[in-house]
Amino acid sequence: MTSRVFYRRAALVAGVLALTGSLAACSTGASAEGGDAAGSVDAATATSAADFGGMDGLIEAAKAEGELNVVALPEDWANYGKIIAGFEETYGITVNSASPDASSAEEIQAAENLKGQDTAPDVFDLGAAVALANTDKFAPYKVEKWDEIPAENKEATGLWVNNYSGIMSIGYDADKLSEPKKLEDLLGSGFKGAVALNGDPTQAGAAFAAVGSISALNGGGVDDFGPGVDFAQQLRDAGNFLTVDPTPATIASGETPAVFDWSFNNIAAADGKPSWKTTVLDGPVYVSFYNEAINADAPHPAAARLWQEWIFSDEAQALFLEGNAVPVRIDALKEAGSVDESLIEQVSFGTSSEDWVSPDQAQTDAANALLAERWAAVVK
Repeated sequence: MTSRVFYRRAALVAGVLALTGSLAACSTGASAEGGDAAGSVDAATATSAADFGGMDGLIEAAKAEGELNVVALPEDWANYGKIIAGFEETYGITVNSASPDASSAEEIQAAENLKGQDTAPDVFDLGAAVALANTDKFAPYKVEKWDEIPAENKEATGLWVNNYSGIMSIGYDADKLSEPKKLEDLLGSGFKGAVALNGDPTQAGAAFAAVGSISALNGGGVDDFGPGVDFAQQLRDAGNFLTVDPTPATIASGETPAVFDWSFNNIAAADGKPSWKTTVLDGPVYVSFYNEAINADAPHPAAARLWQEWIFSDEAQALFLEGNAVPVRIDALKEAGSVDESLIEQVSFGTSSEDWVSPDQAQTDAANALLAERWAAVVK
C-alpha cells in the first residue's frame, strides 16, 4: 500500500513541484507531433491508432519520442511497478515516474504548473471526483479494445476510461485489534487512536471513497455523504480517529493500526506485516473505478496514446488483477479464459455487483461540495 491521496493519499505539494527537476534530466524535448517517424501525423490530435495507420504506426511514433512521463503511480499501487516495467520492456520506451505518492488533485496541479514543458505528465490515473472535474484537460482517444469496455465505464469520446477498481475495505493489525464486524465497532475503546483514512477526502480518491463507504454503512449512501462525515466526527470525538496518512512504513511500525483503503492496498500491506488483515464490512460495498486519461498538452502525445493501448491490453489488465485490483475488462478476460477465476473471487471478497455502490457524476459533485464545506471541521 502507499499513501497516494484519491484516489491516492495527499503528498506534499512540493513533491509535485519537484517534477521539473526530477524529469528534466531525462527529457528528450520530443515534438508535439510525435517525432520524425510520425511523418505528417499530428499525434496530439489522434483519436485512435487508425490515425497512425494502425498500431505499427503508433508504436513507431511513440518509439521516436522515446519517453513517457507519469505521475502518482507508486509501484505497490495496483501492481503499477510491473505494469510500468512491462511497458518499457515491450516497447523500449523509458517511463519517467515522478512523485509516486502524489494525489489525483496534485496530478492535475502538476499538469497546470508544467504546461508547455517537456516534464509535464503525459497521462493521468485519477479518482472519479477529480477526473470528472477536469475533463477539459483531457484528449479524446479510443483504444483498440474499446468495444470490450462497458459503456458505463467510459466517456463516449474517450476523454476518460475506467481502468481498474478496488473495494473499500478496512485493514487492521490482528496482533493489536480485534476484527471489526460492523461500523460501530470502530467507536470502541479498543480502537483508541487507531483508525485512519488513506488521505484527505477533498483531495484523494481513496479517502473520498472511504467517506462514501462509511456513509453507506451509516444510513446514508452515495447520494448523501453526510452520515459519513458524521461518523468521522464521532470517531474524532471518541479519540479513535487518527490524522496520520498511512504508508507501508506506518503500517509496519504499528503507527496506523486500522486503515480504510482500497482492498488492493490493504492486501498488499500484508507483505510487510503478516499480522495485517483485510476485511469488508457487511452491507453496501463501495466500489469505484480509477480513470485513465491523456493530458491534452502531453509532451509525448504518441507515447501517451500507446500507454493507453497498453493499459487496456490483456497483459496489463491481467497485471491489475494480479495486484488485487478489478480490471475494467474483467468480463472479456474471463470469456477468453485468460485469468484465474479463483483470483477474481479473492479480490472481490465474495461480493457481487448486486452489493456494489458507486456514485455517478451528479452524486460525486454533491459529495465534493459537502466535503468542501464540512470536512475541515472534522480534522481541525
